[in-house]
Amino acid sequence: MDTIWLDGAEWLAVLRIGLGLWWLESWRHKDKKAWFEGSGIAWAADVAAKHRWNTVRSGFAAVVQPRPRVMAYVVVYAELALGLGLITGFLTPVALAGGLLLNLLYLVLMIHDWAEQGQNSMMALISAVALGGMAWQTWSLDSALGWF
Repeated sequence: MDTIWLDGAEWLAVLRIGLGLWWLESWRHKDKKAWFEGSGIAWAADVAAKHRWNTVRSGFAAVVQPRPRVMAYVVVYAELALGLGLITGFLTPVALAGGLLLNLLYLVLMIHDWAEQGQNSMMALISAVALGGMAWQTWSLDSALGWF
């Protein structure tokens, strides 16, 4: 593969680190106090309640709604962990798979919001490319430790 400036593995590392920065920004801009008091999950519950797919409505009601405080912490700290894991290249395949799953969940929940669809579909695509390209081979703790 011919590339400009960097080799293919380095470009994949750039992509991985950029995705990590995107997750870190998603975590940073959240009003954590409001989220932990229930605003984020309440907003998502309102979106889920109006969703056209019964599976989304019932799944949200069964899994998320009964435990809004726990789920708020899960969402906020998952985004932080994904960002840090991808930036440092620590447990990168796990972070990429987890991020892909989270983006797909967000995408399905927000299927009617074009702005959210764009962001989540792009993040999911980057995760898939980074997974397929094994983006942990360069500039990562995984590579330094000889993992994966």
